[in-house]
Amino acid sequence: MNLEIKPDIKLSVKQTFGIDSDMEVEAFSKKNEYVPEIDKDYKFDKETTIAILSGFSFNKRVMIQGFHGTGKSTHITQVAARLNWPCVRVNLDSHISRIDLMGKDSIVIKDNKQVTEFKEGILPWSIQNPVALIFDEYDAMRPDVAFLLTKVLEAEGGLTLLEKNKVIKPNSHFRLFATANTVGLGDTKGIYSGVNQINAAQMDRWNILTSLNYLSLEKEMEIVLAKNKSFNNSKGKDKVANMIKVATLTRKGFMVGDISTVMSPRTVIFWCENTEIFKDIGYAFRVTFLNKCDESEKSIIAEYYQRCFGEELPESMLNLK
Repeated sequence: MNLEIKPDIKLSVKQTFGIDSDMEVEAFSKKNEYVPEIDKDYKFDKETTIAILSGFSFNKRVMIQGFHGTGKSTHITQVAARLNWPCVRVNLDSHISRIDLMGKDSIVIKDNKQVTEFKEGILPWSIQNPVALIFDEYDAMRPDVAFLLTKVLEAEGGLTLLEKNKVIKPNSHFRLFATANTVGLGDTKGIYSGVNQINAAQMDRWNILTSLNYLSLEKEMEIVLAKNKSFNNSKGKDKVANMIKVATLTRKGFMVGDISTVMSPRTVIFWCENTEIFKDIGYAFRVTFLNKCDESEKSIIAEYYQRCFGEELPESMLNLK
């Protein structure tokens, strides 16, 4: 990537994102291979979008917290897509180490000889470029990685590359975002295994923290119908409304610990798509969601379905013993 490229246009937030705001945001007039593809049907949440745009416009570190499947990462990438802003996502699962991010020694051929050369990782590369770096599953990262990122979180924070005795200064258009299921306090409700508490000093360095959780029925219906246009009629909308009601019941059951699997908006979209394929809403429910659930919880989920659709799932679908 050309290190010299800079945002060279300004876009109206109202015209670009359909949000009632006089705000203008810097953008690139041309896209490259790191710019995400635009999803023309994507529906933007106002508060989340404004928070993300503030990150791009004012170089603020933005974290988005929320339940899984609510579209946290997609929200950032779809904003970046419309700004033509290069974007890289890194999933900070427990296997990602300091070496993975910073780089490591590699054997290369120079002058017909094998020599050892340090190859910079994704973090030094991103910092030196006009890139929006997104850390997914931020609350699942290892402690050694967390300490590595502390300095990077500061707006003018450089990165010391010990392996090369080098201090890297961030590109003026480098941006940093993160998504997490919790707010750095660990899994206080027993919902997300594998997440960790985040050092308070590091959490304090995030300039903006916004939450993106499940939407209202009307908003979620807009999203589902945008992806499944064949349901955009009177009968189809009734079906989708009932699907979302089932999903809402699973979310409430999940939050109070009645069930361990939850339907996200993504799952509802898949349910609609599979209903089109199989022409059977009950069977589509089974292969989309029910088969993923614990056997002991299927009767509860079947009750959710019955309450919303007014009909029971066949016993053969439940595999109850």
